[in-house]
Amino acid sequence: MEVLKVINLGLRFLLEIMVLVILCYWGFKVSEGTILKLILGIGLPILIAVIWGMFGAPKAAYLLSGFPFLLLEIVVFGLPIIALLILDKPMQASIYGIITVINLVLMKFWNQ
Repeated sequence: MEVLKVINLGLRFLLEIMVLVILCYWGFKVSEGTILKLILGIGLPILIAVIWGMFGAPKAAYLLSGFPFLLLEIVVFGLPIIALLILDKPMQASIYGIITVINLVLMKFWNQ
């Protein structure tokens, strides 16, 4: 069982990285013009990383708990689904979404 918990934590880390990668990809694909591409493709992922680092990461300075933390998780891990759907990639959005939901449920179940 401990191995599964470690795998789930590793998956969580990969999902956190995927949030940034997908949002970066989305920002460069949907925008026109260099400035807007930089703002959306680099600025948005950095903003999400800072917000997650301050309020959601395990060693966050101001770690949220309870409903506010759940809401933060839904927003942070839900944005890539919306981004992929905007990019007309429903299969990738579905796969990412299913894996994310399973991971979040196991995180709550195992109290990780």
